[in-house]
Amino acid sequence: MSSEIYGMPSTALEVFGVTGTNGKTSTTYLLDAALTAAGETIGTITGISISGPAGCIPALRTTPEAAPLQKTLASFRDAGATVAAMEVSSHAVTHRRVDGTRFAAMAFTNLGRDHLDFHGSMDLYFAAKAALFTPERTAVAAIGIDDDYGRLLVATTQVPSWTWSTVDPTADIVGEGIDCGDSGTTFTARTPMGSYDVRLPLLGPHQVRNALAAMTLLAATGRDLGAAVTGFDSVAGVPGRLERIDVGQPFLALVDYMHNTAGQRQLLPYLRTLTAGRLIVVVGATGDRDPGKRFPLGRTAAALADVVIVSDESPCSEDPADIRAAVAAGALAAQQAKVVVEPDRRTAFDLAVGFAEPGDVVVVTGRGCDPVQLYGGDVRTFDDRTELRSALRGRM
Repeated sequence: MSSEIYGMPSTALEVFGVTGTNGKTSTTYLLDAALTAAGETIGTITGISISGPAGCIPALRTTPEAAPLQKTLASFRDAGATVAAMEVSSHAVTHRRVDGTRFAAMAFTNLGRDHLDFHGSMDLYFAAKAALFTPERTAVAAIGIDDDYGRLLVATTQVPSWTWSTVDPTADIVGEGIDCGDSGTTFTARTPMGSYDVRLPLLGPHQVRNALAAMTLLAATGRDLGAAVTGFDSVAGVPGRLERIDVGQPFLALVDYMHNTAGQRQLLPYLRTLTAGRLIVVVGATGDRDPGKRFPLGRTAAALADVVIVSDESPCSEDPADIRAAVAAGALAAQQAKVVVEPDRRTAFDLAVGFAEPGDVVVVTGRGCDPVQLYGGDVRTFDDRTELRSALRGRM
């Protein structure tokens, strides 16, 4: 009904969808840069913001409800956009927010444990994602096959599919020669259209996979990959995604949205390569979410870092002490890192930068660029990036 009311906007735009557990936001940002470099006028819908030719506003959720979504796509169309790129969450599929949207192409990044408080099992979580990959919803698919769920999706979907990988040479687009430093990432993309040397100003090996997902979407829809590579080089950063906070301190300090063990296993070993010293992690868990991932979050952090500081994220309606206890129990069970429990997040940041010595790496995880903390009905302004910068200035 919403699509009809707004004139079926997804039939007037090429709509690119991005789904998966991790990487949706970064892939959408990379798509934006690539399509802009190719001369397209684009609107984007992410969990951070909704941005188009008419301006930018903060997002309320990863994928808007049905009526706001169709209104947004119509506003893109009416402002002269030719393409839209959007994150599509499993909640959006289950709640049928995107039923009125026809996608030109849909990307699958990966699937790891998350949102089981909502879906109940990994099978149901995967089924929600897989429901996007039908001929009725999308014309073509771009699927990452670096994990089992991606390989399963390729084997079962009826949609024409392109694949990408960093490990499987049989994929349509393969990332090779990956080099991740403290100022950016380079790799070579081998494609049916030739090989491209790619430079990303973004940090971390996970961004290679996100760039490959974007390139595969573009290749599947006949776009110029040379323009994409040019566009990628212009992406200065993605808010709250390994975002560097620098006030001149003698160690690296970062804020990242890392909020599940799959993300931790991707990023913490990479951060380890950036220091001969210690890796210091601030970690927690959000309330009213899957409680089963709290112990593993603490354990994985402590297995991969030297110092783990357990603090509050947004407890929501739960007792914050219970959440902290579960995360701390996991961290202590690893029997490797120094573990400190500090409920107040601002004080936790002070501790983290106070522990840091020249050459160390400090990373604040879990919230990214979220501007508020939720304690029951109490909404507290708290941006990890602002508060970490303040802690660093205090240390300096």
